[in-house]
Amino acid sequence: MATEILMPALSPTMEEGTLAKWLVKEGDTVNSGDLIAEIETDKATMEFEAVDEGIMGKILVAEGTEGVKVNTPICIIGEEGEDMSAVSAAPAPTAAAAPAEAPAVAATPAAATPAPAAPAASDGSRLFATPLARRIAADKGLDLTTIKGSGPHGRIVKSDVENATAQPAAATAASAAPAAKGGALASGPSTDQVLKMYDGRDYEEVTLNGMRKTIATRLVEAKQTVPHFYLRRDIELDALLKFRSQLNKTLEPRGVKLSVNDFIIKACALALQEIPEANAVWAGDRTLKFSASDVAVAVAVEGGLFTPVLQDAEMKSLSALSAQMKDLAGRARDGKLAPHEYVGGSFAISNLGMFGIDNFDAIINPPHGAILAVGAGTKKPVVGEDGEVKVATVMSTTLSVDHRVIDGALGANLLNAIKANLENPMGMLA
Repeated sequence: MATEILMPALSPTMEEGTLAKWLVKEGDTVNSGDLIAEIETDKATMEFEAVDEGIMGKILVAEGTEGVKVNTPICIIGEEGEDMSAVSAAPAPTAAAAPAEAPAVAATPAAATPAPAAPAASDGSRLFATPLARRIAADKGLDLTTIKGSGPHGRIVKSDVENATAQPAAATAASAAPAAKGGALASGPSTDQVLKMYDGRDYEEVTLNGMRKTIATRLVEAKQTVPHFYLRRDIELDALLKFRSQLNKTLEPRGVKLSVNDFIIKACALALQEIPEANAVWAGDRTLKFSASDVAVAVAVEGGLFTPVLQDAEMKSLSALSAQMKDLAGRARDGKLAPHEYVGGSFAISNLGMFGIDNFDAIINPPHGAILAVGAGTKKPVVGEDGEVKVATVMSTTLSVDHRVIDGALGANLLNAIKANLENPMGMLA
């Protein structure tokens, strides 16, 4: 039986991709598990495997095609001699098709919640929508029968629901009129408006790649929907720097060199164990508390950033964390991270100290409960416990907190625990 193969969601935030290269041609025999294409996601170029065996009957999307939406048919696989044209009449993607749409943030509790039952259209026929689209519509109170699907055969997908202007199912005609008159809240000037503002000036238009589009969407969403608050503390680093120098001399024969960032990762992982209530994420209508400290670390790459996750960081030695971080950062810059390596975690670290930044406020990456912004260590005069003024190396930190997950006192306790670990580094080895 001929089967449509759909554009898969190869990364948790992928909504569209580029079909970079076909690894097979029409007429080739394809076995389950064979690599059939290379697809550029919003994060990296990944290989796509066949899920069925048969003959590559027809390639529907040419190499190099950009902006191919998830769930769009890209090829047809069937039996030799079979008429492949009949597949286009199928009412919905078959079970053998590539995976359907992935949620914007994989492994969130919302994805585990049962999706609402598929609604029916006004004429009584079945209305096709992905489980994620139905779930988002239910959360937003939208009537799916008023939304036109852009997926295969009119299937409603995530982007249709997110961009929907339809009224909630419970809304009356009387209430709909004022809403339509008021319109949606403006998110900024349109492209045409901005172009007119700079008419006559020289500029270069830079097309956004998939990663940049995803970053823009997620950060706007985070700042608009996450109730941030900020906690700040200065941390003295002299004891840590001395201890690090001693350790690096000891580890030199093994080719290991610890960075200050390695200590920060360890300090945060242990602090999440000391303050377990803060080791949590927001899950729509509940929070999830974790037993392990899975810490994400922001890594700058060309055109954007990755946040690879170091799982069970509290259990790992400083040298193991250092080696893993170097490996993840290197592969992030080469675009070779697998999705499971940058999805998850409950807490993140963004360190701009190596760029000479004294302090800054980082934006929380949902569904994380908090992110630590780390500035540079600089020499400053400080007043000691005995009242005398001394010079110390001081690092400014800001903890951005999701108030839905962590309250003020709890966030303060977490930041105090991080500070205590960094100012008493030997204790982290106990």
